[in-house]
Amino acid sequence: KPKLYYFDGRGKMESIRWLLAAAEFEEEFLETRDQYEKLLQGGSLMFQQVPMVEIDGMRMVQTRAILSYIAAKYNLYGKDLKERALIDMYVGGTDDLMGFILMFPFLSAEDKEKQRALIVQKATSRYFPVYEKVLKDHGHDFLVGNNFSWADVHLLEAILMVEEKKSDVLSGFPQLQAFKARISSIPAIKKFLEPGSQRKPVPDDKFVETVRRVLRMYYDVKAN
Repeated sequence: KPKLYYFDGRGKMESIRWLLAAAEFEEEFLETRDQYEKLLQGGSLMFQQVPMVEIDGMRMVQTRAILSYIAAKYNLYGKDLKERALIDMYVGGTDDLMGFILMFPFLSAEDKEKQRALIVQKATSRYFPVYEKVLKDHGHDFLVGNNFSWADVHLLEAILMVEEKKSDVLSGFPQLQAFKARISSIPAIKKFLEPGSQRKPVPDDKFVETVRRVLRMYYDVKAN
């Protein structure tokens, strides 16, 4: 079983959990600075940061490298180089969008309201129109070819994250509404979305405090 080392919350590990939804995996949650120091001193963290995943005899760091490996391992990375390039581009777009959300829990109340508006604006004017057009133009159920891929998983995760900021954000995107329903009904994804799964809830104050304590984040995060 893959073993994930991170905090008991979303952050950069959540996309890895999503991609492993069809597989069994274990987690070790970082709750103290001592746990983090032990990983550092043991040489497990190549660049002195998490996420870190033990898989197939490797200790992998760097989120994108971990995701790429998992996607290839579970046949979610396209059938050829062209499909892989498309998946990389689509995933890159959703990564950019989720980047606006990742640090949201660490913002001040005032900055959160500004960031919420920015997230919705970026989603509806820059990112969602791209995926809406892709789905409409090729007429398939999935973003790349006609096979379920990493790009689909990543886009669904991004959609749900933005919906947490504005519940009707897909009101002008009928293709994405249908896409969300289709992908959510895939058995492994459906199970991951159910209560009791290893999917993490919206980050709360406890998560923020744990991250700050373990990583010694004594500065204030600024809005984008």
